[in-house]
Amino acid sequence: MSTPAEYYRSLPPVSKIYGVACLMTTSAFYLQLYDAWNIALDYGAVFKRLQVWRLITNFFFLGPFSLPFAVRLIMIAKYGVSLERGPFDKRTADYVWMFIFGALSLLVISAVPYFRFPFLGVSLVFMIAYVWSREFPNARINIYGVVSLKGFYLPWALLALDLIFGNPIKPDILGMLAGHIYYFLTVLHPLAGGNFKFKTPLWVHRIVAYWGEGRQINSPVQSDPSAGIVFKGRGHRLGGTQRTAARDTAEQTEGSASASSHQQQTQSNGVAFRGKSHRLNG
Repeated sequence: MSTPAEYYRSLPPVSKIYGVACLMTTSAFYLQLYDAWNIALDYGAVFKRLQVWRLITNFFFLGPFSLPFAVRLIMIAKYGVSLERGPFDKRTADYVWMFIFGALSLLVISAVPYFRFPFLGVSLVFMIAYVWSREFPNARINIYGVVSLKGFYLPWALLALDLIFGNPIKPDILGMLAGHIYYFLTVLHPLAGGNFKFKTPLWVHRIVAYWGEGRQINSPVQSDPSAGIVFKGRGHRLGGTQRTAARDTAEQTEGSASASSHQQQTQSNGVAFRGKSHRLNG
């Protein structure tokens, strides 16, 4: 059984950083180191007083220490880590772009007065759960050990639980909407033969590559990890295969010439011997 330190070190980087950031934000709030409204999303403060940090900090507050907070943190540790180790394995930049796109989508949606919410961290976590449900639709999940469902129904089950417990469901709906937009652009639309290809921007790859320099973080430029592996393999084979083929051809030519010379020598020796024997008997 692994220790907490070993479990922490085994976590993939993006989910670990986001989960720790959310935990530290709530811990600082519990210690009364800041007022939560100073990091809340307020478009009036952003545009009038240029408090641009609110566009980012609101995503790291999942609420005070409580059961809902623990459930959100477990969702990051379970579904976020599962995505990063599964469909986004060796695609760190694509996973980071999913977070960035989800945050931007939520900021745009929350600009509508009806959908406005001061803290969008819960929505971002719910987006992770929604994308996981589409990537693992047939996985079996247990809700508090009582109900067993397919992974496809995970967001709806979590939405029903929040409704039963009296938690706000508007952040959940926003997260599902942002998750569906992302999944439609990256998976459903390309499968339907759409011409528009939603790819991770190059600047995200560069940031992740710079950040992961000296660490065990893989960030291929191509969104498909197999494509990157094939490309590197072909590059290696082109150099190595040409040299190997040339060397093998030279060796085969040499061997053929040597064998031909040996065969001719053997045949000539045989003919000379028979000729002499014939003449002696004659």
